[in-house]
Amino acid sequence: MNSNFEFTNPEFLWLLLVIPILAVWYFIVLKKDSAYLKMASIKGFFEQDLLSKFKPILYLLRLLAIALLIVALARPRNVEVSKKTKTTRGIDIVMAIDVSASMLAKDLKPNRLEALKSVATKFVNKRPNDRIGIVVYAGESFTQTPITSDKSIVKNTISKIKWGQIDDGTAIGMGLGSAVNRLKDSKAKSKVIILLTDGVNNTGFVDPKTATELAKGLNIKVYTIGLGTNGTALFPVAKDLNGKLIFRNAPVEIDEKLLQFIANETDGKYFRATDNKKLESIYNEINKLERTDVEEIKYYNYQERYRPLIFLAGLFIMMEMLLRFTVYRSFI
Repeated sequence: MNSNFEFTNPEFLWLLLVIPILAVWYFIVLKKDSAYLKMASIKGFFEQDLLSKFKPILYLLRLLAIALLIVALARPRNVEVSKKTKTTRGIDIVMAIDVSASMLAKDLKPNRLEALKSVATKFVNKRPNDRIGIVVYAGESFTQTPITSDKSIVKNTISKIKWGQIDDGTAIGMGLGSAVNRLKDSKAKSKVIILLTDGVNNTGFVDPKTATELAKGLNIKVYTIGLGTNGTALFPVAKDLNGKLIFRNAPVEIDEKLLQFIANETDGKYFRATDNKKLESIYNEINKLERTDVEEIKYYNYQERYRPLIFLAGLFIMMEMLLRFTVYRSFI
């Protein structure tokens, strides 16, 4: 809740410029109207002379009262604003992630898979109002996390993704098919799949184009990402006697035509991520393209502050009148 001070009618504050004018006018007129009398002794007039010196207090009280009334006319008040947000249109998102051995290639730092996990976690943090699920695939596919609004579960799942959990290969059709299956019963107004791969479909019993038709029929939008540099990269090719991976340079092959087909058929978009920075910018762009409608309701509580000013102005006027018709009566 935010508390702010404001004036409802601030234009009245311009009238405060009259106050110094009135003050100057009063003292000029007072000076002109003052009479001087030279006397040998002022002992008999000491008391009246002292009172006359304080007579400008009457006018000062009047000016203060006028100033307070002007400020009161501007209606000062405190405004307390409380906000309540309501998600009016949520999005269900499934991230289909390639976890084949080629995702350990070192053209992204420290490798493709770890770079993706870092960027995907940031993406999840930026989607507080959406449900997200995780599908992983290589030679086969499975659902790592069903669609959920619990972001801690999703991020924990991403952090634990690793190579070697399933048979190797690149079954793009199966990965897309599993993601579609996660969304087929979704009631969300917008359903999105982010399909990432770094290779060419080379295994699996689900044809990628068939999975694409299923997504299209269910109004699921698919954003496809081809991950890998142009040219060659260090790929894992074998293990040494100690079980440590051996890397060698090999050409980077990504079936961009297939990924473009999937994106075009489902009204999505195809991206190519050649380095860490590009990968992050792609997820940022997807984040901007798929916005969740959030309704913000503001509640205003007004506390008027002009009443004490009117009371104080009235008090100053009463003090002036009381002094004018008692102590200073003989001077009027």
